[in-house]
Amino acid sequence: MKILVTGGMGYIGSHTCVELLNDGYEIVVIDDFSNSKPEVEDKIKTITGKDFKFYEGDIKDRKLLNKIFEENKIDAVMHFAGYKAVGESVKKPLMYYDNNLNTTLTLLDVMKEHGCNKFIFSSSATVYGKPHTLPILEDFPLSTTNPYGTTKLMIEMILKDLFIANNDLNITILRYFNPIGAHESGLIGENPNDIPNNLMPYIVKVATGEYECLSVFGNDYDTHDGTGVRDYIHVVDLAKGHIKALENMNGLKYYNLGTGNGFSVLDLVNTFEKVNNVKVNYKIAPRREGDIDACYADASLAKKELGWETTKTIEDMCKDAYNFVIKNK
Repeated sequence: MKILVTGGMGYIGSHTCVELLNDGYEIVVIDDFSNSKPEVEDKIKTITGKDFKFYEGDIKDRKLLNKIFEENKIDAVMHFAGYKAVGESVKKPLMYYDNNLNTTLTLLDVMKEHGCNKFIFSSSATVYGKPHTLPILEDFPLSTTNPYGTTKLMIEMILKDLFIANNDLNITILRYFNPIGAHESGLIGENPNDIPNNLMPYIVKVATGEYECLSVFGNDYDTHDGTGVRDYIHVVDLAKGHIKALENMNGLKYYNLGTGNGFSVLDLVNTFEKVNNVKVNYKIAPRREGDIDACYADASLAKKELGWETTKTIEDMCKDAYNFVIKNK
């Protein structure tokens, strides 16, 4: 079975490529390196001992996409490519709407032309907006508090309409909670090209002395220590969720991929310091626009229908994230 992985050199995409190759799938990867690095290609090959075809380019490039589908018999698509930072999306909404929606529309159209009917989409827990109760189930009301989340929700709506129009499609929408950590080899991990927009890479950069101080946005949330609570999931557990989704495609499905446990920003900082024996300087800063108090999953549906559950702890996530940066300094 041959899988097209968009954004396959990025953080979650690269870890999923490793799991796909290890499980015997053939992969074809497209990435434009807007938030990834070219050396990841060789690192995936080193970890797995397997080769794969790679195309550099933008998914909005219809000509390139057609070329990929003409040169390869693609059985299914995993769509990771997209901008993904909540704070940045609030400041640059047009950039987010243009990129995240247009890449997906072009991709879906080219898939249709070539008769490819299996699609796994990287969605996000941001589609639940500010949940009325916790933990979050898949049938909760959907709303968003920032443009990033809105792009994910819009794409979910597009996919639902597509399925209504054509029941032969198999579409699985995976709503991620907060992926952190890195592959245990230390070869691949979260390594943004610019100033990190996500918490863990910023913590790591403070711990290694690259940055002076971590800004903790808000300490007056309705949580046990006043800082925002999130469901942090190890990126390798998340990647394995995609394999399980691929093995169990049947119509239009939605799954939460999270641990079911909520940890605050300061919980994460304290755990990181403890397991890695380092200091992380932080200061309290004002709340960010678009952030919510707490968000964690009920992932029992994925366990029941896909046979998937997480195995790695918050300590594993902190240890592996730090190991990746130390090995790649």
